Amino acid sequence: MRPDTPAENVDHTAEADRLERTADLYPEDAEALLLRAAAHRELSGDRPTATALYDRLLTSSRELDEPFLVRALKASNLWEYGHEAEARAIITGIRTTAPRDPAPWVIVAESLEAHDELEQAHETFTQAVHLLLTGVDAPPRATHPLLFGRHRVRRMLGAAHDEWDALADTVHSLPITLDELHDPKRVWSLGSENPAELEAEIIRLRAELGAFREALSRPFPVAVLHWPAGELTELLSAYPTLAEEYPSHGEHLASIEAALRELAASGTPNLGIVTGTVPSYEAFAASELTSPSDPALLPQYATTLAARGRAVAWPPERTAACWCGSGRAYGECHGEA
Repeated sequence: MRPDTPAENVDHTAEADRLERTADLYPEDAEALLLRAAAHRELSGDRPTATALYDRLLTSSRELDEPFLVRALKASNLWEYGHEAEARAIITGIRTTAPRDPAPWVIVAESLEAHDELEQAHETFTQAVHLLLTGVDAPPRATHPLLFGRHRVRRMLGAAHDEWDALADTVHSLPITLDELHDPKRVWSLGSENPAELEAEIIRLRAELGAFREALSRPFPVAVLHWPAGELTELLSAYPTLAEEYPSHGEHLASIEAALRELAASGTPNLGIVTGTVPSYEAFAASELTSPSDPALLPQYATTLAARGRAVAWPPERTAACWCGSGRAYGECHGEA
């Protein structure tokens, strides 16, 4: 599926089947591929099969990168087709374990919110915010949905603004304020016969849709290929003709950052970096019946890695570890202005 394919034109069952077949071919990427397949199953209405995919991951002998995310998605899906008790038990387990990743918290809190469990949703959002943001000067982007969700639920509960709501306001970047977006009375304006009120609501809805689109990650990011120093040395030793593409490791890293900044300046969204390995690259070349020494194969390899869910979003937070693997913060390494 192309990343720009309209949702209404997607055959979700066929796409899920394709992703499951791909997961069988690349078991090392099964987690990312099967999570996307499960999402398509949910969108097609086949929620029991989606649950089976989540269970397949949770019972796999391979260690998961994001086990709490899988559990959270399973809980949300179960609740949608009548398995409330099991969903609640999983949510309780996640809250008790208190993972440091914001994504599972967002999913379970929004699931509670969607089923009108506003007090529980508020407690869950608040627990996550205290756990992940206490003592943090600049909230990472991944935690913004926690702040926004908590703000939204508190507006529905009629709670007064507190320090976390103020923080949510500071990281909110859309022209419509959070108070407007999360106003419980907005729904009544949809029944208004006043054109000015309807137009104002359309503007607010567009802004809210923009926020959702900004938060979503497309399955096929525009990804640039990165070779760690050891892998690049091995690659050039085996295929010296590629030295024209990679004069040195330092120039290789600099060219990655420069290419991504140029793409960002041109307005290209959803940029990422994929990290190559020589065995993986050679296997890909064999599957394409092409010599690994062919430079034209490199961008195809990068695209394939991205399609298998191996891309890491760029740019990182300035305080996060740099994508190059130096161990330094991005803002002090390749993120320097």
